[in-house]
Parts: sequence; structure tokens; C-alpha cells
Amino acid sequence: MTTQKQMVVVKNPGQQLVAYNESPLLLDDKEDEMSRSALAMFRAKEEEIERKKMEVRGRVQAQLGRAEVATKRLAEIREEREYREVLEAFNEKNKEKTQLLSKLMEMVGESERMRMKKLEELSKHIDTLR
Repeated sequence: MTTQKQMVVVKNPGQQLVAYNESPLLLDDKEDEMSRSALAMFRAKEEEIERKKMEVRGRVQAQLGRAEVATKRLAEIREEREYREVLEAFNEKNKEKTQLLSKLMEMVGESERMRMKKLEELSKHIDTLR
């Protein structure tokens, strides 16, 4: 049984050339381990990205919820203001109506007094003519 040795030149991230004098089985194990490690790192990064994405989505949803509540409250405030304005206008018109009615009653009373006075004068005048 002979063990085959193989010289492998690997370029590592620091741009250095490293030579390994390993058997093919050990090389395959190391490659598998490196692949698994790289895959695990990739998955960890993906999970981190997904977690951050979910956090951002949660914050955005919370902000949208607050904006929706604020929008509803603003609509309620506008509606209340419109109601108050209409109520004020109604009360103003009602006050005006009451004043006009009062003035009318005063004028009707004055007219009635003048009419009665004229009738009395006519009655006296008729009595003097007889």
C-alpha cells in the first residue's frame, strides 16, 4: 500500500501562497471541513441579514401603526372642529333670530298701542260730531 502525497498550493485570503504536502484523503477532509465552515458562515450571515430585515420590518410596521393612529386622531380633531364651527354658526343664527323676534314683538306692541290711540282719537272725534 502506498500513500500518495500531493502538493497543493492554496491562495489564502491574505494573498499568501501556502503549499500543503498532504495525502488526497486528508485534503478532501480539509476541503469538506472548509466547505462546511464556509457554508456555516454563509448561513450565519444570511440569518443575521434576515434577523435585521425582520427588525427593520417590525420598526417600519410600528411606525406605520403610529402614523395611522395619528391620522385617525387628526381626522377626529378636524371633525370636532367642523362640528364646533357649525354649532357656533347655528347658535349665532339662533341668537340673531331671537333678537329679531324680540324686535318684531316690540314693534307689534308699539303698532298696537298706536292703533289703539288712533281708535280712541277717532272714537272721541265721532262722539264730538254727534
